Amino acid sequence: MPQRCASPSWCDEQGTSRTIPAARSRGLLAPPKGANAMTLSPSSSRQIEILRQGSGAYHPVDPDGFRHYVREHKNRALQPRLMTAREAVDRFVADGDYLTYECNYLMRGPNAVFHEIIRQGKKDLWIAGKFTYVDVALLVDAGCASKIDCGFFLSAPAVDRALKEGRLQVYEYSNVIMTLRIQAGAMGLPFLPVRSFGGTTGFDHSGAKLISDPYTGDPITIVPALNPDVAVIHVHQADIYGNARIFGTGISDVEAAMASRKVIISAEEIVDTEEIRRNPGATSIPYYAVDAVVSSPFGSYPGTCPGYYGSDPEGVFEVFRAVMGNGVPAYLDKWVRPFETFEDMLEQQVGQAKLDAMRANEVVKEGYSA
Repeated sequence: MPQRCASPSWCDEQGTSRTIPAARSRGLLAPPKGANAMTLSPSSSRQIEILRQGSGAYHPVDPDGFRHYVREHKNRALQPRLMTAREAVDRFVADGDYLTYECNYLMRGPNAVFHEIIRQGKKDLWIAGKFTYVDVALLVDAGCASKIDCGFFLSAPAVDRALKEGRLQVYEYSNVIMTLRIQAGAMGLPFLPVRSFGGTTGFDHSGAKLISDPYTGDPITIVPALNPDVAVIHVHQADIYGNARIFGTGISDVEAAMASRKVIISAEEIVDTEEIRRNPGATSIPYYAVDAVVSSPFGSYPGTCPGYYGSDPEGVFEVFRAVMGNGVPAYLDKWVRPFETFEDMLEQQVGQAKLDAMRANEVVKEGYSA
């Protein structure tokens, strides 16, 4: 066994203890020539101590329970998963679920599914509000959400009212911290150490903890992993089994799909599976992570789906005016509740001419196809 020394050490091939320079002990330098990497030894064992912790609630952390759920409930058979948005939301979004989604109402957001969640009157959802704008305010004012993990969203009057009336709880994080929490969930870890957030006021209102690093003794922030109950992701293409393609930039689409118990994919195009097989490297999310596939052309309206169509400026301004004022109920009564489906809204309220203009206005096409 390596001999313990007063300073960080390594043992040479003869078993003689040698001192490691401070920089090398912190991993900045390679072990000296002749060192056996398997016999590197710390100078002393350190206890992990919780130095400080936020007061915010967090979604229960249970990586083994999540693995068990996936093993027992995810269907790995190549079976069709194509259904309507109404069926997908009815089957896979339950009251009280933790809901995450990728992008937002203005850029490749799953807006058709948002509308259906509001239309069905889902309640008490806990929302992962990262990189968002108006989405959170719409869901809160519609009565669908009671808890928000805040990365970023517009603090609209509807959100302020819900907070003051005690109908809404908000826990503070940041966009990158929310993304790293989802990454930890996808990796099957209970938490992830991060090099930020510990010195912020948001830390105090989160579920994060400041601990002593067992290797260096330095303080390091850890954030709880996130395994959402359901993820909703809008993609460019998918086949009927759930193999999904995303072109261009994204945030944590793949991680969200792999970290969540239930996954709803809405797609601009439904493509033949033979097309998927011809170019398997273009698949972003594999079918076995997916529970439902919804055909949803222009499913990000009034926002843009990059490479496919630009946004509708009039529609974007209208939703911003509604959210930043007190106009969300009127907005929902105009754009969501009168229609049985998102497609009905596009046909009756938007019109094909405007949709064609949105497609024509998206001039950057390179890189947005397989």
